[in-house]
Amino acid sequence: MQQLGGEECLVPQPRGSLPKTCAIGLASVVATAILVWEPEGFFRHVSAAILILTVGPSLHGVFLLSEECLHHATTRYRGRRLGQMVTACVGVCTLLGVGLAVLLFVLTKPQPWRDQCSMVILACVLYPLLKTLGVLGPSEVEVSEICETRKMNVAHGLAWSFHLGYLNLVLPRLEGSIAAFRASHNAGPFETRGSRKLLILLPLNANITHTLEDEDTNIHFYDNLPDTEIDRAGVRGRVYKHSVYTVLDKDRQAHHCVVEYATPLLTLYKMSQESSAGFGERDRREQVLLFYRTLQDILDRSLECRNRYRLILLNDEHEDDPHYLSNSILKNLDQQEKEEFYIPPFIPQPEVDHPSHALPIIDDWHRAEPMSRVPTIMISHDMPRTLREPVENSEDLSP
Repeated sequence: MQQLGGEECLVPQPRGSLPKTCAIGLASVVATAILVWEPEGFFRHVSAAILILTVGPSLHGVFLLSEECLHHATTRYRGRRLGQMVTACVGVCTLLGVGLAVLLFVLTKPQPWRDQCSMVILACVLYPLLKTLGVLGPSEVEVSEICETRKMNVAHGLAWSFHLGYLNLVLPRLEGSIAAFRASHNAGPFETRGSRKLLILLPLNANITHTLEDEDTNIHFYDNLPDTEIDRAGVRGRVYKHSVYTVLDKDRQAHHCVVEYATPLLTLYKMSQESSAGFGERDRREQVLLFYRTLQDILDRSLECRNRYRLILLNDEHEDDPHYLSNSILKNLDQQEKEEFYIPPFIPQPEVDHPSHALPIIDDWHRAEPMSRVPTIMISHDMPRTLREPVENSEDLSP
């Protein structure tokens, strides 16, 4: 898991339960106050409040149910799922609230209800009207929270598509591609451990250039890694490739790494340019941050992709710096070198049978024969000995 720092601090965190806690606290205080001041009418007031807040949404759900039954039963519910339509329009919690209100109706004395009956009926009738007109509609924050909780954002779909359709296929093979690349080049690319990961760039403005040299003069194309061919969706030998770039630091020292932009951000950028998509610049920025957070969560849980990637979030407020891109890449490479530990993959060594009289060969580098992984039990035939030194003469015991 990458630690949040720099541009990563701009990523919004999932919303918490503070509104729910405040609502429960306020309701508890008010209910306690009414119970203390007017204990005889407590259940009467509670029943009226629950009726107003549940019967109104139930009536609105009935109106929604009529629309679904008449026009969408076949296309959305396959024509035979009335129970699914009822729960989708009304909601189980709303129905339970109505049942609770009816139960309190029975437990409350009927006489005091005559003064509040007209108010309850009027409130229940006005609720569907205000809901339909949008007066009681959900706010932008509520809609955003619903979309994030139920994974309904555009960013969630793009992140999962990017992982399952691309990263989950190429990242497990990246180490082998880099090894083949180093074997075919006599020069020394990929000298640092951090540069052996795939660096994925995510600009906040989603504006992606197809050549990194146009963004920063300190970045130069070096070569392509060997092609990775995978049979995918009926295509035999579909080709996946990565590009190796040379990044120059302030001392003009070259650093080689595999860098590329997250291509799903192109979709977000193109959507913001289309008026029919209903996708503004503010929505695009929010979706880019959610894409980063969702992709990070997915890759953190993926055993196949772990320790083979690095997400670099680029802030669009540094456009005046001509070398901001190269500095961001070098900063991540340096951070990996200082903060992360590289664990090389375990390569099993063949066991070599040595004669019993042969001794392990140990040279200046302390190379010895491979140790056997077969557990053995060593039994000593010596008699057990005490930890105390033996007493030679009994006279030593005298004071």
